[in-house]
Amino acid sequence: MANEFAMIEGASRSLHLQVAREIAKRILSGALPQNSIIPSEMELCEQFGVSRTALREAIKHLSSKGLLESRPKIGTRVKSREHWNMLDSQLLSWMAGLGDVNKTLNEFLALRRAIEPEAAALAAKYASAEQRMKLSEFYQQMLSLMNSDAPSEWFAADLQFHRLIYLATGNNFYIPFANVLQVMYQGFAGHFSQDDDESMKLHTAIYQAIMAGDEAKARQSCLALLKLTTQRIPELELA
Repeated sequence: MANEFAMIEGASRSLHLQVAREIAKRILSGALPQNSIIPSEMELCEQFGVSRTALREAIKHLSSKGLLESRPKIGTRVKSREHWNMLDSQLLSWMAGLGDVNKTLNEFLALRRAIEPEAAALAAKYASAEQRMKLSEFYQQMLSLMNSDAPSEWFAADLQFHRLIYLATGNNFYIPFANVLQVMYQGFAGHFSQDDDESMKLHTAIYQAIMAGDEAKARQSCLALLKLTTQRIPELELA
């Protein structure tokens, strides 16, 4: 049954996080529908094999992320999706492998297309000398790893290249997206940028524009790269 959970094993200090993860996965996958009441505290303690303290900590943890809401005499209810903190790094990591991966990637890339080109433009304007040096370092790593037998290393350099774009904006509100990007890259490895000539040409254009302080070119090149990435994911359509 969808509302039955397996016993949790592990260190006592991490029990509530393990419980929270298992409940969250059921919510994120739809096995525990929005607005439904989850099993009682007694049932969940028995299913997970944990104490009430651990369970209550797990419920509190998920409530802080907007997934659950506890009410006296009613129980604990799954809140509707509009309340979920979908930019929470932990929730994103728990989503990996759940549901329609292409749909998740489509939605995430639509968000990137909306904000990353502007981040690139801001980076071209505000990146510090040190940040430009780091960007150059990651770019050179990507070049040296092109068509190599170490795709994971190219992927790691690519991740750091894009993270730095957000960090170099000079705007604190872009910083969380650098962390979100890292979680999504790690959780959905293999679905993002390919190390081929077309992709690398666009990375080069972004890099050169940022180094030259060309905001318009940085914005345009970043958007072109993200559209290319979207087109290369199977069964994915531009949102």
